[in-house]
Amino acid sequence: MTGVQTCALPIYMPSFDITNKIDFQLLDNSLNVARKEIQSRFDFRGSKSEIDFNKKDKLIHILTEDDMRMKSIIDVIRMRMAKQNLNPKILDEGKEIYASSNMVKKDIKIKEGIDGEAARKILKDIKESRIKVTAQKMDDIIRVQSKKIDDLQNIIAICRKKDYEIPIQFLNFR
Repeated sequence: MTGVQTCALPIYMPSFDITNKIDFQLLDNSLNVARKEIQSRFDFRGSKSEIDFNKKDKLIHILTEDDMRMKSIIDVIRMRMAKQNLNPKILDEGKEIYASSNMVKKDIKIKEGIDGEAARKILKDIKESRIKVTAQKMDDIIRVQSKKIDDLQNIIAICRKKDYEIPIQFLNFR
């Protein structure tokens, strides 16, 4: 008796990940260019303006003399980020703090990953689309799976049309 053994291959469903990844090297480059631009601008001559970047805490520290210069510095940073193809939506501006001797200080947080509120909005939009996919939040990403690749492409199109107040990328499309 010849026994034929069949090997059950695991069935992989097509999937992709929705995430918010930041290239910190590009961000650091754009901040360096912004520092150089501020040092060479006429309206900043003789002023004490500083831009510091802390990768570990994901914070940009800005220290300058008045509100007008603070707004100018933030505009320069946003412009330089756009030239490096970084979305300025990753900046989470806090309140300005008035430091000693008429100096203005501001800490800007860098938003990386998908927070709870944005994840709920994305999952809600996927569910309301009534496309047969499964979506689940895993740490700071959302994994979307389906039997059909066309359904996944439709979900990507739906998510691109919406504004979630963070830039999103679609990775690991398999």
